[in-house]
Amino acid sequence: MTRSAGTTRLPRLRRDHLIDLRPFAASPAFTRMWIGSTLAGLGGQLTIVAVMLHVYDLTGSTFAVAMIAVAGLLPMVVAGIYGGMLADAFDRRIVALVAAAITFGSTVLLAVLAWTQGETVGWLYALSVVNAAANSIVMATRQAIVPRLIPRELLPAASALNGITVGIMVMVGPALAGVLVAFTGYAWTYTLDVVLMSAMFLGLWTLPALRPEGTVVRPGWESLRDGWRFLRRAPNIRLQFGLDIIAMTFGQPLALFPAIGAVLLGGGPITTGALTAAIAAGALLSSLFSGPVGRVRRQGLGIERAILVYGGAIGLLGIVLAAGALGWFAPAIVDADSPNLVLIAAACVAMAIAGAADNVSSIFRNTMVQAAVPDAIRGRLQGVFIVVVAGGPRVGALYAGTLATFTALWFPPLLGGMAIIAIVALLVRASPRFRAYDADHPSP
Repeated sequence: MTRSAGTTRLPRLRRDHLIDLRPFAASPAFTRMWIGSTLAGLGGQLTIVAVMLHVYDLTGSTFAVAMIAVAGLLPMVVAGIYGGMLADAFDRRIVALVAAAITFGSTVLLAVLAWTQGETVGWLYALSVVNAAANSIVMATRQAIVPRLIPRELLPAASALNGITVGIMVMVGPALAGVLVAFTGYAWTYTLDVVLMSAMFLGLWTLPALRPEGTVVRPGWESLRDGWRFLRRAPNIRLQFGLDIIAMTFGQPLALFPAIGAVLLGGGPITTGALTAAIAAGALLSSLFSGPVGRVRRQGLGIERAILVYGGAIGLLGIVLAAGALGWFAPAIVDADSPNLVLIAAACVAMAIAGAADNVSSIFRNTMVQAAVPDAIRGRLQGVFIVVVAGGPRVGALYAGTLATFTALWFPPLLGGMAIIAIVALLVRASPRFRAYDADHPSP
């Protein structure tokens, strides 16, 4: 392995249950990128939740909220795949900086429209699409950079630190977004994202030059075919992509949260923020106590078990929502000012369990891609990885929003949780090589 850029000698391994912080000591460049990504991600979550609430305010439709995610699916897929090709052909630092500039510009325009009261549903959709597409390139390129900054044995720890990032930005961001929208309006919420997102440039600008190692293939059909040929020879990577798509397609209730807060459990935007924040709280706690996760060798088996727990948590959410539909523990009138606090708390517990399980799965999946894929093709595979991670929830939003429109708010998570458990258990049982995957001898 080539010596990592900007690394120092590793301190002694700590044998405890707390998160392994050695990546910070090993690479100042990784530390700066992590800080910038965390602050920018926090701002991005403000905008994601604010746009959902904004569209719901303008339309009153859960389906319209779900379509925000669906509208950005194809552009995000194209951008993620093409961005991966760019990351495998050019300096990854430059690719990430250009994509970050586009993300920043779309957020600035959102703030301007809100301040001038020129926002429409069409503008909210369009700018969300641009933001999602550009951000998928940033994420894919940034993840392809990480193995160049730190040694392979610290990749699980780096992925756990990424869970801290997700926990902070998703726990604080949605809760703060709900409060800001409720008390200050959308313009201030988008503006705060603009301020926080500027930190992304500091983390990326100070990176060293990072051209891909090995044979470089120019972006285009040949690059795409080269990546596809590798993926065909990588059954472990293919299966982990498939498992995540299943989990996110049938177990992504985020599009239901505005309606849950508005008409089912009460509490309005604050409930929406609390439910989303609970997911992040689970991810944050699981990262804080991720020491043992970094020492797991059978990462395929770890992915399976984490996703099964995730499916169970989503099913539990469905049960809680069904109880709400039956009027259990509810005040006389359930609305923004009279929430069903007991069931909101139970729903938050279910979402925290789901967040923790998804984060553990993500640590194993991300480490597998970073360790088992050669550097020359890592950008393209990270592009596919980001498409799966970000695209699955968008398909899940369509599933949840559409099914809830024709049935009830509790039915999509209940059915989805059961489907996740059944399908994942069946697929992994049929793939003994995946269950036997050894992190000390990574094989795609």
